[in-house]
Order: sequence, then C-alpha cells, then structure tokens
Amino acid sequence: MDLFEYAQEKKAGFDGPLAYRMRPRTLDEYVGQAHLVGPGRMLNVALKEDRLPSAIFYGPPGTGKTSLAWIMAETTRARFIQLDASNSGVAELRKVLAEAQDRLKLHDQQTLLFIDEIHRFNKAQQDVLLPAVERGSVVLVGATTENPYFSVNAPLLSRTRVLPFYPLEPEQLRQILESALTDPERGLGKLRIEVAPEAIQHWLRVSGGDARVLLNALEASLRIARQKTGAAPDSAIRIGGDEAAEAVQQRLVLYDKDGDAHYDVISAFIKSMRGSDPDAVLHWLARMLKAGENPRFIARRIVICASEDVGLADPQALVVANAAAQGIEYVGMPEGELLLAEAAIYIACAPKSNRAYKGLTAARQDLERMNIGTVPKHLRDANYGSAKKLGHGQGYLYSHNYPGAYVAQQYLPDTLKGRKYYEPSESGHEKKIRERLALLRDPK
Repeated sequence: MDLFEYAQEKKAGFDGPLAYRMRPRTLDEYVGQAHLVGPGRMLNVALKEDRLPSAIFYGPPGTGKTSLAWIMAETTRARFIQLDASNSGVAELRKVLAEAQDRLKLHDQQTLLFIDEIHRFNKAQQDVLLPAVERGSVVLVGATTENPYFSVNAPLLSRTRVLPFYPLEPEQLRQILESALTDPERGLGKLRIEVAPEAIQHWLRVSGGDARVLLNALEASLRIARQKTGAAPDSAIRIGGDEAAEAVQQRLVLYDKDGDAHYDVISAFIKSMRGSDPDAVLHWLARMLKAGENPRFIARRIVICASEDVGLADPQALVVANAAAQGIEYVGMPEGELLLAEAAIYIACAPKSNRAYKGLTAARQDLERMNIGTVPKHLRDANYGSAKKLGHGQGYLYSHNYPGAYVAQQYLPDTLKGRKYYEPSESGHEKKIRERLALLRDPK
C-alpha cells in the first residue's frame, strides 16, 4: 500500500488489517459455531448467567476461537488477559495468576485468561495452571488446532471442557464477506467496490472455512484491483476473478456450485465410478474438492452409487461408502478428503450390478398396473387372541424347523404368484447368490 492509499483508508476510518477490524464484538455479530452459542446452547446460557466455564477451544484457524473469548470477557465484564503459549514462560504465567487472584479478592472481578496455542505449553507450564483453574481464580480458555486429548495434560483436561469448533460453511463465509463489504465503520462500506461472482466463489473455495483467510483475500484483491485500474478515490473498484486468483496465488477453477458445471462434474464423477475408471474418479473428485464442493454432497452420491450400481455384486461397497460418509462428520476436512477418495476408488473397482435397483423398479411397476391381491392368510399376523378364528397364520411353515433353514412355500399374493423381480447377475458376489437361489428353487 502506498502513502496515498494509506491516507485514503485512514480517512475512511480504517486502522489495522480487515480481518482484525471485522472481529465480532457481540454474540449477535458472531457467525458460526451455533452448536456452542446458538439459543439455548451451553455458552449462550453461560454468558447470560455470567457463569463462564473453563474450556479448551479446539478447531482449525479462523473459526472464531479468539473472537469468542473476547466476547465472553466483554459480555461478562471480566478482565481479559491473552497469552501466546509459544512465547510465555512459567514466570510470566505465575505473575498473571497471582494478579488474577488479587483482582478477584480485592475487586471481585473475574479474570478470563486466554492462552493461544495452549498445546505448546509443556507439562510444567500446564501444571502451573491447575490450582488457579481448580479454585476458580481464573477462567481458562485455551485455543488449539491440535487434538487436546493428545497435547493437553489429563489433569487440566479434567478441569475444563473441550469445545469443538468447525470450519465455517460457505453461507456463513458469505455473511462475513457481505458485512466486510458493507460496514462503513470497520469494513469497506465507504468504498465503491464491485465484486464479480467468480471472485467470491474463488475466495470461498480457497478459504477452507477460515474467515481470516477469506478477509485477507478480499483485502489483497482490493489492493491489486486498485493498482491495475489506478482508480481515483471516489471511483468504483472492480474485483474480478483474475484479481481474486492473483491475490491468493491459486488458479481460478471454473466451477459454479449452483450452475451447470456442478451437475456436469458430479454426473461425470458418478458415471466414472459406474464405469470402473478409478483414474477418472480421482480427477473429478479432486476437481470438486478444489472448487469447494460440499463433502457431504459428494459422500451421499458415493453411497447412492454403491447401492444402485454395485449393489449385491459386492455388499461391502455400501459398508465402505457409508463408513466414509460417517467419517466425514467425525474427522472433518481436509482429512476427510482421503475418506472420499478411498470410498470412490472402492466403488469404481468393485464388480457392478443394478439388479436390486431393477428388481425394486419392477415391483413398483406391478403395484401400478396389476391387481396386487391381499396378504396370504398363512403370512398374516397371528399374535393376537382372535387371529386363529380368522385363520391367520394357519399353515405357515417356520423356516428354522427345516434343514438349511429353508422350506418352499408361497410368499407373494395369489395374484402375483410366480413373479420374479430379483434376478442376480453373474458379477461378483451375486454369482453366489444366483447359484444359491437356483438350488433353493430347484433342489433337483
């Protein structure tokens, strides 16, 4: 930024990086982590009752850990002390804790001690915190991007609550971006800025759910656009896809999640799994992930493909696909990308059969075009007093009373007797199913 631009921003009331200026000051301004701060949720209630818990905020960068700690202190009028674990020693820590004890005793004011990167504290430093947290002379809030169950001592964990923070969703990032562009006091609202949709899409993709990365990208793109256009202070500044890509040094991916490309790419991905081409599957998967596609959407399509296109040719495919979908919720991104890749490759390499899908379709068609009849009496529920008077359950053959737990009897309604809906293929496990059904239907 040159002196002229700096003077213009100072004139507009700007001071400090955009990401710093746009930090939320109240819960109403806070975006994301609704599972913690939404109505009726734990921290929301704690703030209203002025009963702050000591906690470990665990999650990726830019998800609001520090901002929420500031809001907690401001809302409860606690004294806010922030330490960075990477450059704070035991002596400094003891001094802060002693002052907190005096503050509580002499002025009845609580101290909220926020320790960033608490996982960097060694055992001795963490042990120093224990008495203060135990007696409540400080409310400890530690922030970490590392799993606290591996990096924080068990005694300290037992005195705190581990609260997970999740990457911000695209709509939440859009809300933050809109605030930054329109806020005339802390944001860029006093400037005339026009942002192309592809620029916004690019920022959302590269930010990875990190609000700080998003706002830094906006600020860098703004400066590049100014330099390119040489716009006067009162002129409109246009930020396009090129400026957005240049600011974050990542190539713009042409992928509109709400347009044709979204459907075309997912279609290619599914057809590549169905067509048993793992290389193409990985290409389309990588393309979607790079463009910021919702991993839950991808996981759902993999599960559907496992059921519809692999089917009983490999029953394990559905297990693998469902495990990946559940793992996404547990692991999150970016690690969850590997779960999607493994499941998609498994589906692509598995034998294929759509006979279950075809069988269900045929059964549904008969519901529409045929007299489907009633439930045969021997199959009807006989577990109530008057059932026998109606003949329900009479003549039913209990399979487990026969060799191999099988006995031939009619299970379809009379009007559909003899209909065949499921015909196993010769592919994979279905070949074994085909052989078994053939033996059961014709034991000779």
